[in-house]
Amino acid sequence: MVFTSHIFIFYFLLVSLAAYYATPGPWRHVVFTLFSYVFYGWWNPWFVLLMGAGTVVDYYCGRIITAPGAGEGQRRFGLLFSIISNLLVLAFFKYAGWAVGTASSVGAFLGLPAFPVPEFIQRIVLPVGISFYVFQSLSYCIDLYRRHAPPAKSLGHFACFVSLYPHLVAGPIVRYSSIAGQLSGRIHTIEAFTMGLARFCLGFCKKIMLADPLGVLADAAFNAGPGSLGTAAAWFGVVAYAFQIYFDFSAYSDMAVGLGRMFGFRIVENFKSPYLAASLTEFWRRWHISLSTFLRDYLYIPLGGNRRGAARTYVNLMMVMVIGGLWHGAATTFLVWGAIHGLMLALERWRGRKPLYGPLPRPLRVALTFVVLLVTWVFFRADHFAMATGYLGVMFAGQGGENPAAILLTQQLFAWPNLLWMAGAALVVWGVPNSQQLLERLTVPKVVACLAGFVISLGLMFAQGYSPFLYFQF
Repeated sequence: MVFTSHIFIFYFLLVSLAAYYATPGPWRHVVFTLFSYVFYGWWNPWFVLLMGAGTVVDYYCGRIITAPGAGEGQRRFGLLFSIISNLLVLAFFKYAGWAVGTASSVGAFLGLPAFPVPEFIQRIVLPVGISFYVFQSLSYCIDLYRRHAPPAKSLGHFACFVSLYPHLVAGPIVRYSSIAGQLSGRIHTIEAFTMGLARFCLGFCKKIMLADPLGVLADAAFNAGPGSLGTAAAWFGVVAYAFQIYFDFSAYSDMAVGLGRMFGFRIVENFKSPYLAASLTEFWRRWHISLSTFLRDYLYIPLGGNRRGAARTYVNLMMVMVIGGLWHGAATTFLVWGAIHGLMLALERWRGRKPLYGPLPRPLRVALTFVVLLVTWVFFRADHFAMATGYLGVMFAGQGGENPAAILLTQQLFAWPNLLWMAGAALVVWGVPNSQQLLERLTVPKVVACLAGFVISLGLMFAQGYSPFLYFQF
């Protein structure tokens, strides 16, 4: 089930809201948990068992860690059991097929006898949102071990935290310490509900009216192949993808925050106008904030952070970003995407957190940072490494020629409706406050505008058909 579907809008959301507010306060988290499990099980009911099993394991690992009189050995056992079990689940579902396939390819390159990929490996299906809820559940036990969070009052409270459906399948990554008090009691007001409704509608509009149309343009460019793609079309396509992934992912985060407010929860913000960043360091303070802070607190700092000398700092930055790339997907392209970001972050750290173009005026630094991001987005979007290098070859070396197919694609992409759409997207990215800023002060005209945009987007939704969020695949 996705937020931009008639099943969710007209049935699930209305029924879950009605059931939630009709339930007495102490039992609302139970009702909300049940609806969250229904929401998640809509794709595949069997995956509910996987999430439920992980929830039980981490809850009791937390009990072991925080047991009265628990010694360091017992606390460490609970932590390690949680870490190992979570990472094994993630490794099996997300990386087993890639690891076996890579090993087979390396073996063939070295001239070793080929070995068949086991059938059960080929049939693995990646559970939707597993990367997000595994990280959330894992962070709970780590925070308990560090004494940075209180233990869950009950298995029911913890199950509600893990399965909270507004952000379950694509984030933001919520930490238990930020929501523990809200599980016990929440304040419900008409103002908060209206704020949440407006935020949800705004995110819905961004997804339907901006992300999806831009995705059509990006797909046309990336699916054309180097031989049917000109330089101008290649740049146009990757800019369209940069806008698409921002509007798509930030729209989901907007809808998650909005849904949370409608049910009384305050979910962390995940974006702060990332394309206004003047360096890669600043970009990661604005983009997917919940992931970047997670990697910082649970990986970068434990590795030593910047406390063990400059060389180790650069290595740590590279390691964290490569792992962050692989978190997004089991593919060489994601590894390269993470490595480029790690290299640029290390270079900026070496220069005192300033990019190579640091002396330039801020508008130029923002523009050059965006160009660097476009290069990395090519690897993020490409289906495989050869596709990424071929696309970059067209962008920078003019490979692909001016054959009739390339000329036709360029004419199609640069049709005036597409140019207007791209110009509108650019205006929103660089000239309009982000969603949090827009709705920081709620007014009647803003609410009316959000509702009007929502109604228009509903009509477009039925015309466009099914369109899942990009981050569902991660």
